[in-house]
Amino acid sequence: MRGEATVLHADLDAFYASVEQRDAPALRGRPVIVGGGVVLAASYEAKARGVRTAMGGRQARELCPDAVVVPPRMEAYSEASRAVFAIFRDTTPLVEGLSIDEAFLEVGGLRRLVGTPEQVAVRLRARVRAEAGLAISVGVARTKFLAKVASAVSKPDGLLVVEPEREQEFLLPLPVERLWGVGAKTAAKLHGLGIRTVGQLAELEEATAERLLGRAAGAHLHALARLRDPRPVDTTRRRSSIGSQRALGNRPRSPDELELILTQIVDRLARRLRDGDRVCRTVVLRLRFGDFEKATRSRTVGTASDRTSVLLGVARELLAAAQPEIAARGITLIGLSFAQLARADSIPLELPIDWNDAHPLGAGRLDTAGLDTVLDAVRDRFGTTSVSRAAHLHRDPGLSAPLLPEHE
Repeated sequence: MRGEATVLHADLDAFYASVEQRDAPALRGRPVIVGGGVVLAASYEAKARGVRTAMGGRQARELCPDAVVVPPRMEAYSEASRAVFAIFRDTTPLVEGLSIDEAFLEVGGLRRLVGTPEQVAVRLRARVRAEAGLAISVGVARTKFLAKVASAVSKPDGLLVVEPEREQEFLLPLPVERLWGVGAKTAAKLHGLGIRTVGQLAELEEATAERLLGRAAGAHLHALARLRDPRPVDTTRRRSSIGSQRALGNRPRSPDELELILTQIVDRLARRLRDGDRVCRTVVLRLRFGDFEKATRSRTVGTASDRTSVLLGVARELLAAAQPEIAARGITLIGLSFAQLARADSIPLELPIDWNDAHPLGAGRLDTAGLDTVLDAVRDRFGTTSVSRAAHLHRDPGLSAPLLPEHE
């Protein structure tokens, strides 16, 4: 276990909305909502009026009628993220990215060259502001968990250092919702037991926490409450899955709308697979119903693939199987993950057999691998919106399915 506060958690503030305010000076200081049908991000001016990520657009406009609503620009957000991560890696080689807008940095080895972790954090925030034009909050602590909590507490545009001797003083009075892994259901269960602060959870015996919350969740949360988090900043970990999700609000969604959203997610994720020379074997559909209960459906294919048509076919089958339950319970979120990733060069090449003569579609059968390659090249050169499926034409742009930020 580290003895000094040398872990930084750097988290861009209201990332999507901040990029919009940076690029359009007229939006600065005004409440900004990114997304139409569902809020993808909100500026702090909008947050102060009660607007939250994943809230329905109608509810958000009722809370903040003077908000400026802008469509998402995923390419702009990706470009801003790359610029910020370049600053991270120029600061220290020990960077562990968590999402498009946050990362852990280990800076304990920089003391003689640059200064204390706090001084490193001050310079980092200044560089992100000057070079990327964005505000970033940074927490500094001995462990990854505490650093993440510290950055959240310091928002917006803040810096908070939690020295080892202050850890209990800082953490124990905080609400249990600050613990990594406590969602609405777990928080409600803990509240029902009279446990509202981290300190109250820490007072329990580990066996009691496991009995109340389940073995894995109870052990995990109890360890965090007792300040146990030995995980180092991991710069070598390669993702075992990639995913994207779309909050849908509370209004009913037709099967056609859901399939359209699913198609957009698959298009994006399949391209990310190919860009990273990866293939996947398992497709996971994630749903949140109208009663906010969550469910997953998954299917594993015999041969790993990066082909859009293959992965979309599996995703459509999973969605079709879930449609009766969606019709009965409603749906507020749909997401998709590609799991069991592997390097593309680890998969045996397919035999170059010409199936045109035998295939029912004859010579008109599409070469899906070739089509993916051509479409990727066109989008790389002319932008992601340069080519679109016919089903997407003249549809509500609010049906787009950008990756929701993991933490904001």
